[in-house]
Amino acid sequence: MLTPESAILATLVGYFALLVVIGVWASRRTHDAADFFLGGRRLGPWIAALSASASSSSAWTLLGVSGAAYLWGLPALWLFPATVTGFAINWYWVAPRLQRMSRETGSLTLTEFLAAPSAGTERRAILRLSSGVIVFAFLFYVAAQFQAAGLAFAASFGWPANASIAAGAAIVVLYTWLGGFWAVSVTDVVQGLLMVTAAVLLPSAALAAVGGPVPLIDGLRAAASADAAGLAGSYSGVLGVAFVLGTLGIGLGYPGQPHVVNRFMALRGADAVAAGRAIALAWAVLVYAGMLLLGLCGRVLFAGVPDGEQVLFHAARSLLPPALAGLMIAAVLSAIMSTADSQLLVLSSSVSWDLRLAGDRGLRNGALGGMRAVVAAVSLLAVLLAIAAPATIFARVLFAWHALGSAFGPLLVVRLAGRRVASGAALASIALGFSLTVVFFWLPDTPGDWLERLVPLGAAAAVAWIGSSAPPPR
Repeated sequence: MLTPESAILATLVGYFALLVVIGVWASRRTHDAADFFLGGRRLGPWIAALSASASSSSAWTLLGVSGAAYLWGLPALWLFPATVTGFAINWYWVAPRLQRMSRETGSLTLTEFLAAPSAGTERRAILRLSSGVIVFAFLFYVAAQFQAAGLAFAASFGWPANASIAAGAAIVVLYTWLGGFWAVSVTDVVQGLLMVTAAVLLPSAALAAVGGPVPLIDGLRAAASADAAGLAGSYSGVLGVAFVLGTLGIGLGYPGQPHVVNRFMALRGADAVAAGRAIALAWAVLVYAGMLLLGLCGRVLFAGVPDGEQVLFHAARSLLPPALAGLMIAAVLSAIMSTADSQLLVLSSSVSWDLRLAGDRGLRNGALGGMRAVVAAVSLLAVLLAIAAPATIFARVLFAWHALGSAFGPLLVVRLAGRRVASGAALASIALGFSLTVVFFWLPDTPGDWLERLVPLGAAAAVAWIGSSAPPPR
């Protein structure tokens, strides 16, 4: 008889085998740095939309968002407009402009694009600072993905967390190392489809188990504590407004994510941008609505789950047959990999491309071996961080998310508006956005973490705008 564990294992083995096959295929399409980092700028709408969506919606979405809905109740609903708005900003404002302007400048990375108007020592300083920010933030981000892999394997098989982290990391490194951007993008399509399947199937089963929308609402009212019954949780008045604004501020970090916007740089043309936009927004609505619904249903069905970020595993094992439960676990691992692989690629580009550009030693004609060595090295560091300093996926991802969003997003938006940003202002904007995020992260939490999510972003935007000027007329 097929046991749940054997069904899950069979599903995962087949899934991992498919990823490795894609990696081998992609390696035959990867000949130089342009192929490794941007797929030769030949990305179509389906691959770009699903790849960018899956990359921006990591284990934080499947485990973190459902866990937040389980723990918070109704206040977690603010995560839906926050995330969907972020998708809309990226696809309506950033994508069409970045696709065109990065092609015109020949930039292969977001950092190179931001530094392009500068010259000499100032350009090198921007490249070095940006690379340092990316390496710092992505080590935490990738560590969170590997930690989520440990949760998935531990929940499914009872494996030790450290071994699970190492196993998940090895798979990601293998196909990223083999095929670079093409491997990451095509596997992200598979992973994005798995994620949306999980976001439709599992919440539907949970809602049916509750008895429908009306029993769910009644159950949430009964489960809500006296201090968390409203849409702002335990906060009211000014603090309630701060909670809502801080939560909505999550969406403002989308333009500054290098592992997401590089898909826009790789799009083949304006028609691909328009088609990809509709696909990405539909995906975001389905996935985030589904995960919030799952967490709320889990709040009624599974009282007393010690770790809210495991409510998806509880629901899969309790509500689905073994084969479908295996598919859900594969969906979680796909969320992990779809973000980790993209981030490893960006880390590789920062260390092996941007830093060499800063030293006036470009890699446009090859050096793929060095890039792949960087992928392996930073993966090892992320594994060690995940093992030595575990943290909640929700908190760790949002810290890295806002560090990147505040450092790069404001400057990118101002540049895409067609304004020329002085080199000193560009440096100050990146440094201020990043450093303020780190400082506020270490201070006591505020309602909705509004201080960490809004103030660094606003300060960096002000510096970039004040230091900019309109281009001379043609």
